[in-house]
Amino acid sequence: MFWYNISKIILKNRRIWLAVLTLMTALMAYMASQIQMSYELVKILPKTDTNYKLYEDFKKRFGEDGNVMVIAIKTDNIYNLPVFNEWYDLTKQIKGIEGIKNVVSNANLFEIVKNDSLKKFDFRPIVAQRPTTQAEVDTIRNTIARLPFYRGFVYSTEGNAHLMAITFDQAKLNSKGRITITKDIEAKTREFGKKNGIEVHFSGMPFIRTNFISKVSAEMEKFMFLAFLITIGILYLFFRSVRTALFTALLVIISVVWSVGIIVILGYKITILLGLIPPLIIVIGIPNTIFLVNKYQEEFLKHNDKMRALSVAIEKIGKTTFLANVTTSIGFFVFYFTGSPLLLEFGLVAAICIMSTWAVSLILISILISYTPPPSAKNVRHLENKYISSFLQYVNKLVHTRRTALYSFIAFLLVISVVGMARLKAIGFIVDDLPQNDPIFADLKFIEKHFHGVVPFEVMINTKKENGVLNPQILNKIKVMQREFAKYDEFTNPISVVEAIKFIYQGYRGGDEKYYQLPGALELQKLADYAGSVKGKENLFASFIDSTKQYTRISFQCADAGTVRIKELVDALQPKIDTIFNYDRENKQWLPKEQQIEAKVTGGSVVSMQGNNYLLKNLVESTALAIVLVCIVMATQFFNARMILISTLPSIIPLIITAGFMGYLGIPLKPTTTLVFSIAFGISSDGTIYFLTKYKDEILNRNKTVSQAITETIMYTGISMFYTGIILFFGFGIFVASNFKGTVFLGTLVSITLLMGMVSNLVLLPAFLMTLDKRKPLVKS
Repeated sequence: MFWYNISKIILKNRRIWLAVLTLMTALMAYMASQIQMSYELVKILPKTDTNYKLYEDFKKRFGEDGNVMVIAIKTDNIYNLPVFNEWYDLTKQIKGIEGIKNVVSNANLFEIVKNDSLKKFDFRPIVAQRPTTQAEVDTIRNTIARLPFYRGFVYSTEGNAHLMAITFDQAKLNSKGRITITKDIEAKTREFGKKNGIEVHFSGMPFIRTNFISKVSAEMEKFMFLAFLITIGILYLFFRSVRTALFTALLVIISVVWSVGIIVILGYKITILLGLIPPLIIVIGIPNTIFLVNKYQEEFLKHNDKMRALSVAIEKIGKTTFLANVTTSIGFFVFYFTGSPLLLEFGLVAAICIMSTWAVSLILISILISYTPPPSAKNVRHLENKYISSFLQYVNKLVHTRRTALYSFIAFLLVISVVGMARLKAIGFIVDDLPQNDPIFADLKFIEKHFHGVVPFEVMINTKKENGVLNPQILNKIKVMQREFAKYDEFTNPISVVEAIKFIYQGYRGGDEKYYQLPGALELQKLADYAGSVKGKENLFASFIDSTKQYTRISFQCADAGTVRIKELVDALQPKIDTIFNYDRENKQWLPKEQQIEAKVTGGSVVSMQGNNYLLKNLVESTALAIVLVCIVMATQFFNARMILISTLPSIIPLIITAGFMGYLGIPLKPTTTLVFSIAFGISSDGTIYFLTKYKDEILNRNKTVSQAITETIMYTGISMFYTGIILFFGFGIFVASNFKGTVFLGTLVSITLLMGMVSNLVLLPAFLMTLDKRKPLVKS
């Protein structure tokens, strides 16, 4: 009765509903015009997580750790006068770009010279002005070579690779202006490379993030176009109706506008996941139209009464598609409970958009059909498509006569799949979503080869005392800790207060390289008389020590070694760090807790690893939650435990097969691929609902036997399920055109899983019903 009343409300108030939809769409269009891209580092860990809190505390004290873009070149001619002067000019040009805080290259370094008369250190530029002779450049080269502080930092240990480090202003780093700055730097650098015949390489977190978000923006537009073109094209091929295709096109446009508007209303910005929502809504929303139009045409053929047919279609399909869209939205909404800001936003927006698209499609398509002429013979011919009918007849025969063979085949597939699942590995990289021939990936590997890496890996130390950092014992412990890090090839040389003191001490002792070392306590006291006069920009300690000198940081850059290796490094190093700072070797015991130094690893690489592991753990739980919630939805329709069980199995089996498929092909478990399971389960459950709703209607309202009800459901609902399965397969298949491997995997795996889900719901579900309903009816009046 409820859905009967809904159909009357829609059809009796058509103009009012059209006005409401027009006004709402205008509002959503205005909101959509305010959409912004997110330029911040993706937030995966929840705000309550201790690792997240540690990282945020680190950034508050020392600033963003991922704010350095690097340019790397490999040449033996850098110290030839013309090339060096070009490099010098490039350094100056980039430093002059608004939004750039600092630039470090071998064209603007300094050395430390002791000024005995004033008892201070002078920070003398190594390159005081643009060189005019080769002899000046040779002197510059020799001066830099005797300063170990710069070795492995601005030039490689081999000496033929050189690096320019560009620090972004914090305000520009997380704004749209970063794109312009990055492109400007890239253009100027490429001009340098072209002029001097030198290949240039770009990396660093600002560069990687800028290119990622630019690709996301471009792909969002590309996928919306592809989704629109493919789904509308397939719809026309099925229905052979320009009118239906145009109605659906209008629905798609409105749905996309609403989806972007909802993102803005909720206060979110476009991320790599939210950028997928508009094309996803196009694909997911179209099945609503398919079932409504098919039911309308099926009813019209019975009595040639257009409005009656439309009313019945709204009544029957409204309820079915509502439940189907609820299960689909559940597949997304469970991400809300992960606590991860990235997935929370994605899950909430997707769930709202799915249900709003369902409501718009039910109202809009119904009203548009009501204003058009009745369907012609050509329009309904697709209901008797001989190829689809032959396929469905084969399915019906298989279900009725070959169930034992079917079950044996499924059992065999499941065994093979479980073996494949055992091969699954969970691993993620900072740039693993990019293909290996992408310049960003290639440049990162070049820099890792010559400079170890660009991904921040930090150690933050809290001495719990003012001026505690400059305590000789603490400095020596930092030195010992740095030696532990030096045992691992993944890390660059550190930048720390210890390295700064070693650099100063070398200058204090006249510049001899052998004095690049941490001095003893007495020598440190002598340095203090000189270092105390260092002020402002020249204060080497500013980037490493807070104003109270209680906190300090030791900064490493590491290779993009993957979450598994980073976890191994953290697990190996953190206990060693704890031991170095807090274990009393003389007394062979740990220091009292109140005397212990807090020394914790953090930084972009560590947080990325922890975020990836957190997501994997929570996404497994999300999939389980989606299954439970869908079972609850099924329970509202079928008050029978066996029916609930067999209604979920056809959607779970494809997930197991997909997981096995991933294991055999070596596709890793990571956030983008793990999304497949809960999304695909939610959408696959739609087919289960479509089938069981029709089956229940045949049993209860038409007094059919189980066998007859199965046949009727396969032959009639099967057409819409087939159409929907094909559109979903090709609709998600568009993501194989992505530049991100994670998105390609997502599209491919969801497409295959949904296709298997359609077959499972058409073949396995009715087979289960035939087997179990023979023993004891599962549907009762």
